[in-house]
Amino acid sequence: MREIVLDTETTGLDPLRGDRLVEIGCVEIFNRMPTGQTFHRYINPERDMPDEAFAVHGLSTQFLSDKPLFADVAEEFLDFIGDAPLVIHNASFDIGFINAELGRVARAAIPRDRLVDTLLLARRKHPGVSNRLDDLCSRYAIDNSRRTKHGALLDAELLAEVYIDLIGARQSQLILTETVAAEVETTGDRPRRQRPVPLASRLTEAEQAAHREFVATLGDQPIWNDY
Repeated sequence: MREIVLDTETTGLDPLRGDRLVEIGCVEIFNRMPTGQTFHRYINPERDMPDEAFAVHGLSTQFLSDKPLFADVAEEFLDFIGDAPLVIHNASFDIGFINAELGRVARAAIPRDRLVDTLLLARRKHPGVSNRLDDLCSRYAIDNSRRTKHGALLDAELLAEVYIDLIGARQSQLILTETVAAEVETTGDRPRRQRPVPLASRLTEAEQAAHREFVATLGDQPIWNDY
C-alpha cells in the first residue's frame, strides 16, 4: 500500500487571511517502509515573510523571491501524491493551505477522507501528554538532532519514522525478522528470495539440446538431473 507523508511551511496560520504556502515536503512509503522517493519544493508566496514565521522555519522573503510559484509546481505535486492516502501531523492545518493554493489555480481540493492525521493517532495512543513531532521523536528514540528549524522535507522524513512506530508497523517487522532468524537458526535453512519474473535463459535451444545429449551418456542417475 502506497502512502505519502507530507509537511508544509507557511507565512502564518490562516490561509483565509492572506497567509501562503512556502515549502512542501513529501516522503513516499510503501507497505509501511520509506522507499527513498521524495518531493520537495520551495515556493514563492508572492508576499512578505512575517518575523514570527521566519523564526520558525528561517525562510526569508529574499530566499523565496526566485523560487517557483505554486502554479508552476502544482501539476508535479499532484502527480507525485497521486491518489495515495496523505499522512500529516495536524492534518487540518496543512490541508487547509494546500487546498487554498489548489483553489487559486482552479484545481480540485483534496478530500479530507484521504487524510491520516498522526496527531489524532498520537492523542489516542498517548492521551494526556504532549504529542508534538519533537515529543514523538523523543518517545520513539528517533534522532531529530538536525531539526534546529522547521523544514518540510526533514519534518516529513521524521514523521514517516514516527508514523511507522505509532501504528506498530516497526514492531511487526521486527517480529517477522526474529521469526525468520529463529527458523534459520533452528533448521539451518535460509529462505530463498525468488525473482517475481525469472530471468530469460542465455542458452540457445541448440546448446540445451547438446547438453541433454551429453547428460544421456552419463548413466542412469547423472548428478546433472538434480539441477
